Amino acid sequence: MKTVKEITQLLMDQEEPSAWMKKLEMDERAGVKKALDRWNANYKKKLLRQQALQEKIAFDDNYKLFQGALVAGVDEAGRGPLAGPVVCAAVILPKNPIELIGLDDSKKIAKRERERLAEVIKEIALSYAVHIQSAERIDEVNIYQATKESMERAVLQLDTSPTIVLADAMALQVPCQTESIIKGDAKSLAIAAASILAKTTRDALLDELNIEFPMYNFAKNAGYGTADHLEALQMYGPCKHHRKTFEPVKTMLEGGLVD
Repeated sequence: MKTVKEITQLLMDQEEPSAWMKKLEMDERAGVKKALDRWNANYKKKLLRQQALQEKIAFDDNYKLFQGALVAGVDEAGRGPLAGPVVCAAVILPKNPIELIGLDDSKKIAKRERERLAEVIKEIALSYAVHIQSAERIDEVNIYQATKESMERAVLQLDTSPTIVLADAMALQVPCQTESIIKGDAKSLAIAAASILAKTTRDALLDELNIEFPMYNFAKNAGYGTADHLEALQMYGPCKHHRKTFEPVKTMLEGGLVD
């Protein structure tokens, strides 16, 4: 009879259900029951993730009106923060990219997993592009127009021309058919992939800004108006990367509190 430790290791190495596992259901040892329950729970999660992946692939495939049609997903990161750029990405994925199991809206994924997925996306994508829109440009034209412009530039920078562009809640003007998808990063695999590239790129940029301006703690708050960020604004005033048309930065500048 195998020990609990040996059985636990066998289960860890087992990817799919097998006949030998049925016999474990008769094993009365608590350690075996616990290991088997854990395997079954993890397997159910795996099936759900596979199902979610196929649903996102099918969503994108619905927009492929002919064989060989290419769908580009577009998304942004950083519309709401008080500081830093807004970053937009466009991605064209290959057919049935099973390597992207677990891909979802970037906000629902832990940082380390986002970074791993970003590398996978860059490796397998037929084409991808990232555009960085500065805080200065955001102040010039407003955040909506700056984001729209950045999304459009990301699409135009793709090495391969898409047949159709699916954008997350944004109507774009590009040289092909476009669709604005509400909550697109939860429905479309291509948009979710763009979300990951935009988010990881922006996070890396804010980490760099944190080195130059450590007092704002950009590495932690990503430029959002958290309590520590607002406290730093009161103490030091805004820096060149703050959005001057966003509150409370706007009021601080209009009130002459800072230069």
